[in-house]
Amino acid sequence: MKFFLLVAVINGFLAVALGAFGAHGLDGKIPEKALKAWEKAVNYQMFHTVALFIIGLLLTKYQGTNFATAGWFFLAGIILFSGSLYIYAPTGIKTFAMITPLGGVAFLIGWVVLGYAIMKFI
Repeated sequence: MKFFLLVAVINGFLAVALGAFGAHGLDGKIPEKALKAWEKAVNYQMFHTVALFIIGLLLTKYQGTNFATAGWFFLAGIILFSGSLYIYAPTGIKTFAMITPLGGVAFLIGWVVLGYAIMKFI
């Protein structure tokens, strides 16, 4: 499905850009703990960007499967997990840090659904 391939490309670009911004724009301007949270957001975004890209490729062959469901959970995880940390790190607003675990759960569900789809369709 082209959608997940395009979303993966956009997220890959954003992960690199936000990683560079964190390393060069935030270093020394926010506490070390906050910078580590930013780096964690970048890492998880990039890992799941690769997963989204693979899902996009799988969907070119296995349409109408649970691969798309896994992709949606990965995208939700990127938005909730990485997105909340991108806001929390420079602001310190703890409400955003409380959203982060929801993104982690979305990632976990995505991996379970992906595993199920692999066992069922490949």
